[in-house]
Amino acid sequence: MLLEVAPDVFRLRDTCNVYVLRAGREATLVDFGSGDVLGHLGGLGVDRVTDVVLTHHHRDQLQGLGRAAAAGIRIWAPPVERELIDDVDRRWRERPLDNDYDLREDRFSLLEQVAVHGVAAEYRTERYGGVELFTLPTPGHTVGSVTYFAQIAGKVVAFTGDLIYGDGQVWSLAATQWTYTGVEGQIASSISLALLADRAPDLVLPSHGEPIADPQRAIASTRAALGELIGLRREDDWDFEEWFRNPWQELSPHLLRSRTSMATSYVLRSDSGRALLVDWGYDLWTGTPLGADRAGRRPLLTTLEGLDVDVVLLTHFHDDHVAGVNLLRDVHGTQVWVAETVAPVLAEPHRYDLPCLWYDPVPADRILPLGTPVTWEEYELTVHPLPGHTRYQVAVAVEVDGRRVLFTGDQQSAPELIANYQYRNLFATDDYVRSAKLYAEVQPDLILGGHWPPLAVDDAVLARLREIGDRVESLHRELLPAERVEARIEPYRSAVAAGTSFEVDVVVSRGPSEIALVVPAGWRAEALGSSRFRVTVGGEPVSRARIAADIAVDGVRCGQLAEALVDVT
Repeated sequence: MLLEVAPDVFRLRDTCNVYVLRAGREATLVDFGSGDVLGHLGGLGVDRVTDVVLTHHHRDQLQGLGRAAAAGIRIWAPPVERELIDDVDRRWRERPLDNDYDLREDRFSLLEQVAVHGVAAEYRTERYGGVELFTLPTPGHTVGSVTYFAQIAGKVVAFTGDLIYGDGQVWSLAATQWTYTGVEGQIASSISLALLADRAPDLVLPSHGEPIADPQRAIASTRAALGELIGLRREDDWDFEEWFRNPWQELSPHLLRSRTSMATSYVLRSDSGRALLVDWGYDLWTGTPLGADRAGRRPLLTTLEGLDVDVVLLTHFHDDHVAGVNLLRDVHGTQVWVAETVAPVLAEPHRYDLPCLWYDPVPADRILPLGTPVTWEEYELTVHPLPGHTRYQVAVAVEVDGRRVLFTGDQQSAPELIANYQYRNLFATDDYVRSAKLYAEVQPDLILGGHWPPLAVDDAVLARLREIGDRVESLHRELLPAERVEARIEPYRSAVAAGTSFEVDVVVSRGPSEIALVVPAGWRAEALGSSRFRVTVGGEPVSRARIAADIAVDGVRCGQLAEALVDVT
């Protein structure tokens, strides 16, 4: 039975509340349930459903979604949960089952995937069929949950999914437990509820429960109960209300440090009021679920409200420093500046076998040369090579409020100055010798890193950094034999059609070398030079087929030192 809950807005109580937003003889749906709603529209004078927007991926919201696709209805998914809808077959195949510590309810997903038309445009108002909806990220019930806002008869109506059930209640607490011992989802729910209250909806329409006519009271009581429950689980006394309401620490009048981002971002403010942001990954970070699936990694823009972010400048390619950059560009039109050594990795992440790569390319709007000053507003900035934490990293030097500041990404901790290197990031033994030399040349007053407090620099700090760099290098030279050879294949991941060809390069750390490319039976490898090959694949689809480079250096067999993966469709 359809019940009118607002002018031209009707609710069908199904496996979840399905909302019908009527626009003449057409309608847009919020969530889909079993799909039975399609049989109840005649009484509303609705001839056609044009669109369905989904608040989250849980099966009770969309278990009948195949019926929508069959009817030609456009399906819009929350951005980070798209893979749990139109690529969920792969998730079912690849999900770890043994010794599994991941408590998220992503198993409460579609049994079979359904193609979607696109993703909801977060932080923006878009037209879906005959209605306009604003999409606000509201993580909590799931990592990727969203709330839709509509202006209806002069009132603000919010479709909140399972963020809230009623006055002082949520639909599920189990869904908010994203990690084995954590309360990340409960904290995220409380923050999302606060942001919902900030938008002062007149009516809240949840996925389960009755319409909420007094949202402020319901939100306040729910947040109070969640706060007490969170307090009983945490060992510290974290005032997350103050944390997200005051996200920026002022280091000086024109320099701000984020308190809420997972990898620390910084803002350089101009006298004109514009802002340059250094790195932008995961904001309002309450904790990260286990696993590397996209549905567990969500960028947000909440704490940038009120900042005119003109440029974001990236120190390196790791996801916790770049995850939100594409969203930032889409929503705010922010220019993305990247150093010449980092830009290729961000532009073609699948080409590289590196950790912490973001899922999508992050193209640069401006590529910065190393060692050459560039001007932004009244500031002169210089990017310097800073390999160590990763080969593809830079330091950014600028003078702010009378101090020489150096942004160093994740090069070393502070104040302990521990060298933060990972071998898979293509660490070289002399990286920290080179960075110590750079610090001595730049003579920064302040080093700002990605995960640690600001570091005031004096002669003792510079001496200690030089000492650490020298010892890291000498120990590696003592421990590693000189004849050791390393190699890699680029691109590391390729996707090609059956029966077609692609090319790869093999990079060897020293030479002269002889390289033979090993490919699956029925494939063919053709040398295009000493280190470049054309590979022709077979006629059968395959996922993650392996190729390898069998290498000899100075006549000594080293074996199949490098591999790469190929998807054939």
